[in-house]
Amino acid sequence: MSTLVERTETASGYRAGRTLPLRVELIRQLKRRRTLVMGAILAALPFVLLIAFAIGNPSQGNGRVTLMDTATASGANFAAVNLFVSAGFLLVIPVALFCGDTVASEAGWSSLRYLLAAPVPRARLLWSKLVVGLGLSLAAMILLPVVALAVGTAAYGWGPLQIPTGGALDTGTATQRLLVVVAYIFVSQLVTAALAFWLSTKTDAPLGAVGGAVGLTIVGNVLDAVTALGHWRDFLPAHWQFAWADAVQPHPEWSGMIQGTAISITYALVLFALAFRGFARKDVVS
Repeated sequence: MSTLVERTETASGYRAGRTLPLRVELIRQLKRRRTLVMGAILAALPFVLLIAFAIGNPSQGNGRVTLMDTATASGANFAAVNLFVSAGFLLVIPVALFCGDTVASEAGWSSLRYLLAAPVPRARLLWSKLVVGLGLSLAAMILLPVVALAVGTAAYGWGPLQIPTGGALDTGTATQRLLVVVAYIFVSQLVTAALAFWLSTKTDAPLGAVGGAVGLTIVGNVLDAVTALGHWRDFLPAHWQFAWADAVQPHPEWSGMIQGTAISITYALVLFALAFRGFARKDVVS
């Protein structure tokens, strides 16, 4: 009997899976000013570094050869350096912004309850916003090295990736390794994305969700610097954030990246599950 009532109350042609299409949500997010501003900042970073290297010497001058010392060796080296200087903090910002602003902003605009009254199922709403948020985060991480590779190639030429410890990777191998690096950085940032998304379902203030995720990420980095924690640091996602450096070696080492991937995905799945579970029971009034 209840099934019959539900069918009669449902509009003809209504399909829950077709509500809030990904294409519609993506277009909405792409048109937002914060998306355009963040894209402009990431695209501008390679030019800033290019000017900095033109003014000064990228070498640290401490007698130890690092990736930074090879920044001007080729376009591939310049792209790798851009990833190195931005992976620890700058790339955290777009991830937290795109995943933390998404649900909370709807609540802040008092449009969340109207979306649910459309009716858009809660799980469908969260799924659409999460997929678009992660998609924009990945696009941001691809945009930076692509622009850096183009700028670096124009300034320093197209050539192999010079390894600081000696040797080089040919352009084809270097391109493949940089793709692996971008993929790993994205996976390592899933914890920040999940934190931001979970907080976004808990608050009506987008700044609180974004700032909270960034703040907790910074706390993780600080804890990782406390050597007194010993092996407990192995359970911190921040401990593995630069494990991708092992991929840009003549003989890559994958163990660190595998451990970092496992830690990040585990934390992210728990936080995503908390977000969906909590939002399903939440009393939405805004």
